[in-house]
Amino acid sequence: MNEDFRRSTELQERLHDLVPGGAHTYARGADQYPEGMAPVLARGKGATVWDVDGNSYVEYGMGLRSVTLGHAYAPVVEAVREELGNGLSFSRPTELELRAAEDFLSLVPGADMVKFAKNGSDTTTAAVRLARAATGRELIAICDQPFYSVDDWFIGTTAMDAGIPQSTVAQVCRFRYNDLESLRTLFTEHSGQIAAVVLEAATALAEPREGFLEGVRKLCDDHGTVLVFDEMITGFRWSAGGAQKCYRVTPDLSCWGKAMGNGFPISALAGKRELMELGGLRTGEPRVFLLSTTHGPESVSLAAFRAVVKVYKGEDPIGTMERSGTILADGVNSAAAELGVGEHVSVIGRPSCLIFTTKDHEGHPSQAFRTLFLQELLRRGVLGQSFVISAAHTETDVQHTVDAATEALSVYRKALEAGSVTGFLAGRPVAPALRRYAAPRRLVRDHSSQQPT
Repeated sequence: MNEDFRRSTELQERLHDLVPGGAHTYARGADQYPEGMAPVLARGKGATVWDVDGNSYVEYGMGLRSVTLGHAYAPVVEAVREELGNGLSFSRPTELELRAAEDFLSLVPGADMVKFAKNGSDTTTAAVRLARAATGRELIAICDQPFYSVDDWFIGTTAMDAGIPQSTVAQVCRFRYNDLESLRTLFTEHSGQIAAVVLEAATALAEPREGFLEGVRKLCDDHGTVLVFDEMITGFRWSAGGAQKCYRVTPDLSCWGKAMGNGFPISALAGKRELMELGGLRTGEPRVFLLSTTHGPESVSLAAFRAVVKVYKGEDPIGTMERSGTILADGVNSAAAELGVGEHVSVIGRPSCLIFTTKDHEGHPSQAFRTLFLQELLRRGVLGQSFVISAAHTETDVQHTVDAATEALSVYRKALEAGSVTGFLAGRPVAPALRRYAAPRRLVRDHSSQQPT
């Protein structure tokens, strides 16, 4: 049982002094974990991570879905090590940039050109800018999915909209996934004004209904609108060629990141030549400032990406994730059913991208009961806000997780019977990462001790 988090807690308090939110990504924040049980990690190998207190965990989520082959995966590490000796950043392109572009476009047959960057938000924002330039319009239609970018055009539509002009927010409208009529209504209400439609072709919880993606494609064609697929999660989890390859619907532009570098920082904007060239030197039109970043072509991440491509072409990591994920979901769901809590805790979604739902004694989604489940998993050596798996998870890892979940569900059942997590949960429940105020997990500094309380 993992019970000692003292060193992690000490370092987390120091992080709060130096880093707003105590982490460089809101989804990694301490408020996403049980209080006093937010491990500060030291290293990882395969699907196992170790924290600064010496606790070990089978990890899920795997770097916010960016690691599919496992931590410190040897072929990727070796490719990076080999490239390090050649230098990282130069004043002109390298041949490696050409080879990486060739590799990428060999996976995504609907794309003619690609430009690399470092994070997904840069590429989605570049896609929006490009669509606006190509169409001469300003309005962007986005699907009602959780996240597209840290930039104003999207974050302004969330609860964390402080500092963002309302004029920016007014340029974005929403439609519902798998509801073609809701998108058709937007085109009617904003005739000739929509520059781009942005969506994930599929999510962990939702597959496209028959004809939906094809209908979106046709609506965009009919109205001269650019279709943008966000492939951050689906790329290298659904297919190496993304959701567009799975569902055989080709967008005009697509945005990639996360697993394409197995954790190394790399993203990509890909698309049709006539659009992408607007950011190049072959156009007579006003040029689009597409993507131009100092570290976009940094050699180490490109070498990591090429190593990932080689693995995906020679092996079947997605098949491995699908098989292991299926065993994991079946195991936890069976345990929940046997304990009589199957209506309260459920593992759902695509096997390579699983999440778990948590409901209270009245059957309502509950952050408090979610936190209790996370707490009991952490104590038993399982770390994860989800059950998003990797190809590195072994049969032993999966069985350990099922066993840990079974024990956690026994505690969960007792809380359900009591009608409350009181007496079972230590500290306050987790809170949504994107919320307007720090409460209900606000920290107040204790000036006498110089520590947050």
